Amino acid sequence: MKRIDLQPGKKIYFCSDQHFGAPDFQSSKKREAKFVRWLEMIKPDAQALFLLGDLFDFWHEWETVVPRGFVRVLGKLAELKDSGVEMYFFVGNHDLWMTDYFEKELGITVFFEKQEFEIGGKKFLIAHGDGLGPGDKGYKRMKRLFTNPLAQLAFRWIHPDISVKIATHLSQKNKLISGAEDLKFLGEENEFLILYAKEKLKTQHFDYFIFGHRHLPMELDLDGGKSKYINLGDWISYFTYGVFTDKFELLEFEND
Repeated sequence: MKRIDLQPGKKIYFCSDQHFGAPDFQSSKKREAKFVRWLEMIKPDAQALFLLGDLFDFWHEWETVVPRGFVRVLGKLAELKDSGVEMYFFVGNHDLWMTDYFEKELGITVFFEKQEFEIGGKKFLIAHGDGLGPGDKGYKRMKRLFTNPLAQLAFRWIHPDISVKIATHLSQKNKLISGAEDLKFLGEENEFLILYAKEKLKTQHFDYFIFGHRHLPMELDLDGGKSKYINLGDWISYFTYGVFTDKFELLEFEND
């Protein structure tokens, strides 16, 4: 379990699901500017920043090429990292083909699986959230295909001008971007990440479960209030983020 000892006056920040590129470039540029303002706001007191995946609506890395666009986000992340903010990126279902660009160019630690952290004496389980919990067998089969080394090799042989257009089109049709199910709470017995958290608590205690992926901001007490489930929401409709000092808060940027 990785440990972060909170420094005096510092905070730990969390955000997820910016999906820059969806539904189109122009509207994403406005959201990018807002996200960059948020990064600038947290810079003075951020000790660490957890990015829980789907920063871009589509991301793929060739050996010498990365997708064009949204360089201001990358530049601001580099600026925060250079100023001493620790950063952790959790690959999401729209980041599946990330390799080492963030680590080598930005110095950001990248995780492809859920991770356990101890932060300020509290135990966290942190993940993007895709593929966890019961159900969604179709997506889980698709993820195995997309992460297969042979499938990745085949995609690399397609010229980026063609492959990015194809992948962007398919990505923007993904129901998780604007699906009606993202607009309402499905109930504890139907939310697959809540079911996953409850199952984990049967064998191991965590003070906080922090996820993205679901898009709807959520806070729920588990295990009689001894544990808390958090979904961070998104930067498409909600512009929400998490901050932890001695407790966790879920806030809305520019409407706090």
